[in-house]
Amino acid sequence: MMIPEGANKPGLEFVYEAVANLGQPIEIGKTDDGTRRIIPIFSGPAMGPKIRGELLGNAADWQLTRNDGVTVVDALYALKTDDGVVIQIRNRGLRHGPAEVMQRLAAGEDVDPAEYYFRTTPEFIAPSGKYDWLNKSVFVCSGARYASTIKLWVWRVT
Repeated sequence: MMIPEGANKPGLEFVYEAVANLGQPIEIGKTDDGTRRIIPIFSGPAMGPKIRGELLGNAADWQLTRNDGVTVVDALYALKTDDGVVIQIRNRGLRHGPAEVMQRLAAGEDVDPAEYYFRTTPEFIAPSGKYDWLNKSVFVCSGARYASTIKLWVWRVT
């Protein structure tokens, strides 16, 4: 289908890349809607043209792997900017791919992120001031999962 004439096509503006260290999964187990686990999120750098700082530890990703193999991620964490502002982030989305690729990820192998789908929609809660623009836009994120780290690329939808 062609894009309708006059459609206001959104663009993307790169905000930052974040790398976080992860703890060992805490298994909750099978539930009616799939298998649940908690992934502890520790600190790591966040660097980009719009934000520079550090992800704060003591955070977690509450994951659900549905019966169709799709993992629903729901992470809550904070970022402390290099100028001392703390911003809350809730990042929800989906990760899935071919069964053999997901098995390699689960085994802790480094897998090219182009081999699977990992997209989220981060929501920011920033205090009034320099970073309140985060409260006024929609963001999308692509991610890569490694054995003990995660890498996230965050974009503002323009």
